[in-house]
Amino acid sequence: DFFIVAVKEPQKAVSPDPAVAEPKPEEPKETPSAPTESSAADTSGTASDGPDTRQDLTGLFTERPQSGEVNVGENITFVARVCGESLLKKPTVKWFKGKWMDLASKSGKHLQLKEHYDRNTKVYTFEMHIIAAKANFAGAYRCEVSSRDKFDSCNFDLAVHEYFVACDSFLSYSSTDAGEDSGELDFSRSNITEPEVDVWEILQKSSPSEYEKIAFQYGITDLRGIFIFILTTAILRKLDPAYQVEKGHKIKLQIEVANPDAEVKWLKHGQEIHLTGRILKRVLSYVYNCLLFVCHNIFDIVVISRFLVLNKCFVHFLISIVYVFGRASPTLMYIFESVGNKRFLTINNCTLADDAAYTCMIGEEKTVTELFVKEPPVLIVRNLEDQMVMKGERVEFECEVSEEGAQVKWEKDGVELTRDESFKYRFKKDGCKHVLIINDVTKEDCGHYRVKTNGGQSLAELMVQEKQLEVYQSIADLTVKAKYQAVFKCEVSDEKVKGIWYKNKVEVKPDARTHITHIGRIHKLTIDDVKPDDEGDYTFVPEGYAFNLSAKLNFLGISFCLIITLECEFKLLFFKLLCFIFTEVKIDFVPRQDPPKIHLDCMGRTAECTILVVAGNKLRLDVPITGDPAPTVVWTKGEKVGVLTDSDGRVHVESTKGHCIFTIEGAERQDEGVYSVIVRNPAGEDTADINVKVVDVPDPPEAPRILSVGEDSCIVQWDPPLFDGGQPVIGYVLERKKKKSYRWMRLNFDPYKETTYETKRMIEGVAYEMRVYAVNAIGMSRPSAASQPFVPVAPTSEPTGLCVDDISDTTISLKWRAPERIGSAELEGYGVEYCKEGSDEWIPAFKGLTDRTSVIIRDLPTGEKMQFRVRAYNMAGPSPPATLQQAVTIREIMQRPKIWVPRNLRQTLIKKVGETINLVIPFQGKPRPQVNWTKTDEPLDPKQVSIRNSNTDTILFIRRSERKDSGKYDVQVQIENVEDRASVNIQIVDLPGPPQNLKAIDVWGFNVALEWKPPKDNGNCDITGYTIQKADKKTMEWYIVFEQYRRTNCVVSDLIMGNEYVFRVYAMNMVGLSPEPCLSKDSAYIQKTGIVYKPPSYKERDFSEVPKFTHPLMSRSVIAGYNATLSCSVRGIPKPKITWYKNKMDITNEAKYRMFSNQGVLTLEIRKPCPFDGGVYMCKAINSSGEDVVECKLEVRRKYMPLTQELLRDLLNS
Repeated sequence: DFFIVAVKEPQKAVSPDPAVAEPKPEEPKETPSAPTESSAADTSGTASDGPDTRQDLTGLFTERPQSGEVNVGENITFVARVCGESLLKKPTVKWFKGKWMDLASKSGKHLQLKEHYDRNTKVYTFEMHIIAAKANFAGAYRCEVSSRDKFDSCNFDLAVHEYFVACDSFLSYSSTDAGEDSGELDFSRSNITEPEVDVWEILQKSSPSEYEKIAFQYGITDLRGIFIFILTTAILRKLDPAYQVEKGHKIKLQIEVANPDAEVKWLKHGQEIHLTGRILKRVLSYVYNCLLFVCHNIFDIVVISRFLVLNKCFVHFLISIVYVFGRASPTLMYIFESVGNKRFLTINNCTLADDAAYTCMIGEEKTVTELFVKEPPVLIVRNLEDQMVMKGERVEFECEVSEEGAQVKWEKDGVELTRDESFKYRFKKDGCKHVLIINDVTKEDCGHYRVKTNGGQSLAELMVQEKQLEVYQSIADLTVKAKYQAVFKCEVSDEKVKGIWYKNKVEVKPDARTHITHIGRIHKLTIDDVKPDDEGDYTFVPEGYAFNLSAKLNFLGISFCLIITLECEFKLLFFKLLCFIFTEVKIDFVPRQDPPKIHLDCMGRTAECTILVVAGNKLRLDVPITGDPAPTVVWTKGEKVGVLTDSDGRVHVESTKGHCIFTIEGAERQDEGVYSVIVRNPAGEDTADINVKVVDVPDPPEAPRILSVGEDSCIVQWDPPLFDGGQPVIGYVLERKKKKSYRWMRLNFDPYKETTYETKRMIEGVAYEMRVYAVNAIGMSRPSAASQPFVPVAPTSEPTGLCVDDISDTTISLKWRAPERIGSAELEGYGVEYCKEGSDEWIPAFKGLTDRTSVIIRDLPTGEKMQFRVRAYNMAGPSPPATLQQAVTIREIMQRPKIWVPRNLRQTLIKKVGETINLVIPFQGKPRPQVNWTKTDEPLDPKQVSIRNSNTDTILFIRRSERKDSGKYDVQVQIENVEDRASVNIQIVDLPGPPQNLKAIDVWGFNVALEWKPPKDNGNCDITGYTIQKADKKTMEWYIVFEQYRRTNCVVSDLIMGNEYVFRVYAMNMVGLSPEPCLSKDSAYIQKTGIVYKPPSYKERDFSEVPKFTHPLMSRSVIAGYNATLSCSVRGIPKPKITWYKNKMDITNEAKYRMFSNQGVLTLEIRKPCPFDGGVYMCKAINSSGEDVVECKLEVRRKYMPLTQELLRDLLNS
């Protein structure tokens, strides 16, 4: 987009003479002085003194040109800066006005373009100076910078203010005037917005006689190119190189063709896109809808009935086909459209299968593009929740993603989880929900579980606790008479728990009277026909748990006999008493009065006599009393409460014979105190005090405070509760949860006695909350209020790889790598500090932080030893510093020039004709060395070869290579009198020429013997073989006889009798087949049967040949650890037997070596050689005719050169 700034023009008066412009009398008649360099600088400074409106630097620009204003006749400068530190070559900058006008051709009197390079800062500065600005200079400008595959652009505006009256013709400047005005900028036409015209469309609609007129009208000078384009180009507008579309969206590919009637083919991965079943579905759906429309809109029932009767079968068939196919898929995947000379391919609902290369063909011409289908990231909508379960239970981790059918990956402590034979882990997918199921969890399953998608991840923790065994019913004491059955029964929470029964600490074994059963959660010990020996203490101990259940068995055999004896004596005495009463003795009855008495074991207000009751439970005081007559009972509490009655719904007072009962339903804290019971009758009264204390769970503590946080931990502190519930607090229980979760996870099961706790195993970067419970002997309080949310985070680790990149007399360049561990907090930047050696005062190198991993520190004292360090910062603070191992002296160090030839250039570089050659050869040396390239001791042709040099490398570039570019290229780097040289061999290969002199030297039977000579031009590489073809002269259809045939003679067999054949041969090298074949001069006729042929007598030729190595082994020097090969070639008849030797030892059966033989080419591969594999290798070829031997030396060098005395001496001298 371009922004046009209008030129502000005050009121004007048009003079009769357009060449004369007079100012108004009211305006000052100042004429602007001639511009100077200082005024240009001032103007540019003024333009930059305004508010900084620069955008964030996201491209190549480090400083973008800013919009500015200037008066007519004044100067202004626009500045653009580009950092060249990361660029491989010098950037190219172009200045434009409007959309298309390149200002490079307008340099002259009013426009100057300058550039310079700062070697210290490695910054390129580009300036555009506008001198003596004119009114038509105003408008939108653009600056473009490019370097290899990087590109950036910036738009800016220029406003020109006028102070002089001018006529309309004054605004029209011409760039064709001679004299002083030559080179002026003619922008007058750029302010006139003209509609865009498609010249090619006009040419197509015009006759050939008007081509020249139209071309000159629109500024096209290459008439020959126009005719070639019109005559040969079938596609006027081709596809873009690439397109990108999001998954599920549609995209339309468009081309323009020269002939509107041309047939277009669309291909996907080279396969033509046909009208498949989807098109049929679409067509049938259309027919189905048309049929429905006809039935709904035609009201002539007679016509419809007649049509249906006559075409019943057809209609039924059509409706069934349309219904099955047409309604199955109402949309098409590919849609082909043709509108005039435009062709469209629309792809609906793009999937990953549509990510391919598409080709549009018209005849032999084609245009290719690539379609990239961008899969949207799958986000995690609902995160995993932390889980805390008991051992043996089942756990389900559930998350929800943003897209159905998305692929997720589950990990435990960084290890991916998969299905196994034990079905420990199960993965469930239900739409957008993904569930990880863990059966029968154990302690080993504790850890962090993570679910990953291509757009995010979620982490949760699993904590497994040993299951606490609960006792639902304990065993009770038993008192059993003789001959009866005693049953001890208990019930625990786990059905799988077994146990052992003990009697007086001796294990009980089952026998005829003793039975031990275990059904579900119930354990029983049954003793039949109880005897006195069965009396004792019985204990049940669950296996695997450190507690037991005990009870006592009491035997009643002796007491029962005593009761029977006492009962008989009582009957006798009672009988005697009756006999005495019924005698004639008169006795007067006097009622007896006993004073009331309260029978309590303990009374008073001491701690020993206090009755404890848990809040919420029932308080029942059952006091035994005696007295005759029955006394009245009065209950009181303290002095203020007074007499307690049943008026309160919770209080109940009841008196029975021998007891008085006081009950309070649901005891509360205010029920605590001293209760007095008073009993009275005529004989007297008695009083007793009962101290009742109501105990409860403690109050919740205050909200905990977070003292400090770490990477995965925090320290929390809280205050004890204000009220302990009447019982001392024995500890605290802590819970935590993620802020966005609703599930609290307990951190400890045993009460924690301190009020400061360190919790660990948290996820860094996730917000948490904490709460605390207080625990006493009664139970656990309500939870405290949640703490303030906090995020575990820690400083990053120290930056790595801190080193000195460059140094001069006053500056130093440092570079480093990012910390290995950054954590969840965002890295805010790096701080660089320095200090003098021996001092502890670290000075910041610059204000604030830097986002880069390299920095240049300036204005350092020359010759001073300085120490440097770098620290990374995040929200948790600075990381540990990364410090240089030793102090650095601020002084530029001369470095000897050295060329580092890449490994691939140490052997001959082979390229095909027309390919691009781009050689990048790094070197070192300070100050910057001079680089010189030569080819066979001659300078390079700058029209064919481009050279670019930088501080660290040199690049040789040939856009389109030719055969003449083959040869040896020498590069020299030199600093003063010290230099280094290197050579690169380049071989440009091409297709070979056709073979020579193909002729049939003999014809016999069904065979023809052919012979030819190698081609004159081998394409600058070896001929690898020949392709021989034959053709019958009647049909002239060619068939391949041999491929990759290495000799220059052959015998073609199995020819058809009575036919006449011709032959042709193609030569082949590493590039391919020769463009033209060599045809046989004469044809070969295969005679028919019946013609007696007397073959000539030939002397049998001996084809045997002594083995001979046509290409010897070459001595090599290789680096240890990299595979090495030794190659040679041999010929011989019959085929010789090959044997390899190392130091005259046969290595044929050694596993370290592999031998290959391909058409006479022998290769020995040495797998990852070490220095001990060096030596003399020999290859021996033996056949019945003789033998031949070839050998070479192999040197295996270490990866790193050992530090010898000679090397140390050379280093010290340098």
